[in-house]
Amino acid sequence: MIRRAIGTALGLLVLGPALWALPTVQQVIEYIDTNYDVRSDVTAQAKITTRDPDQGTQIIQSVYYRRDRDDSFLIVMADPETERGNGYLRVGDNMWLYRRTTRTFTHIGRDEKIGGSNASAGDFETRKFKDLYKPALDSAGKEIISEQTIGGAKIPVYRFEVTAKVNDVKFPRLVMWVTRDKFLELKRESYAFSGTLMETDLFTNYKEIEGRYIPLLQKFTDEVEKGKTSLLEISGVSFAKVDDYKFDKSYLESLSK
Repeated sequence: MIRRAIGTALGLLVLGPALWALPTVQQVIEYIDTNYDVRSDVTAQAKITTRDPDQGTQIIQSVYYRRDRDDSFLIVMADPETERGNGYLRVGDNMWLYRRTTRTFTHIGRDEKIGGSNASAGDFETRKFKDLYKPALDSAGKEIISEQTIGGAKIPVYRFEVTAKVNDVKFPRLVMWVTRDKFLELKRESYAFSGTLMETDLFTNYKEIEGRYIPLLQKFTDEVEKGKTSLLEISGVSFAKVDDYKFDKSYLESLSK
């Protein structure tokens, strides 16, 4: 559900002057990749609150680490107690789930759910958007992009559509709304192959931290399971170097001692 979650959210950069003419979708995609270009190590705290009409409210707190030179990441669960000490480690093309109770590592895929929430392990990767999606075309073969306003404040945005270039993405079609000045994503609708709206995401509370704009609050609404939402809150962001030992299985094991 949480498409970019922390990994990409922490990479937003301050852009220059706005493009006054209507850009092409490909230009917007290029700007998005510039925005999401994480060029440093990252540490942050993440809190995910999932509300489910059937299962009630679940709150998950974790610490996220990213190493820039090889795009490795580690998620260490801090709360609730049933999840504390569990972790998700990605190094190279390998991704593992570590369970504290059994002290075992399981090789997982991108669709593995994080701590029972709607976030998946693949959401924390920082893959280039241009490698995943291309401009969607209308019946006349033209890119689909327009100027709109969004929200009660009527924020000027570009609305555009993209379709998947590869098979290993969660959703094959996206409709996105980004600000016209800095191309910061405010809203996203994700669709299945059938054209069914699967989820709606909102990105708010942008804060400039060390020259980067970061959406500290993100809301994800499941459009299939009505009433199910997840709220991601990011805090304690740091771009300082992360010690290499944290990207090793032995570090997760040491937390269980």
